[in-house]
Amino acid sequence: LHVDFKIAGPDGHELDAGEVGEFWVKGPVLMSGYWQRPDATAESFRDGWFLTGDAAYRDADGFVFIVDRLKDMFISGGENVYPVEVENVISAAPGVSAVAVIGVMDETWGEVGRAFVIRKEGHEVTSDAVIAHCQSRLAKFKIPKSIVFVDEFPRTASGKVLKRDLRLLNKTSV
Repeated sequence: LHVDFKIAGPDGHELDAGEVGEFWVKGPVLMSGYWQRPDATAESFRDGWFLTGDAAYRDADGFVFIVDRLKDMFISGGENVYPVEVENVISAAPGVSAVAVIGVMDETWGEVGRAFVIRKEGHEVTSDAVIAHCQSRLAKFKIPKSIVFVDEFPRTASGKVLKRDLRLLNKTSV
């Protein structure tokens, strides 16, 4: 109630149904800014709209679907890849307990996916098995180019995977 929204492209124009863009909201119930963070406030507001950082689309009936966080999206060969889609597929693979996907630099494609996978206890799932599971379920450009098996993910106090820490791990030890 009392809130407008739109799915906006990078230039702020509203996108058509089915197009993925950033979810923007506007209204009197929104915060006025971040506490003592004028830089973050300036980055998060444009012409009175709050830029949520969520990638979303609106269907023909006006329903909104959140796709992923924009900061987690990567571009492979000119195509947008939303890690949550890849994670959903890999998490259904036999022997996989949990997965987190990030984009890593690639000379040919710009970025490609790297999946960090936690195996289910007692399972010996391999990289080849994970990639084979993806091949009939994802477009080729969405299939991770590498799989890294880990025992645990870095997490926030509330349990959310810290992908920024996976990116650091990726640069130092993978």
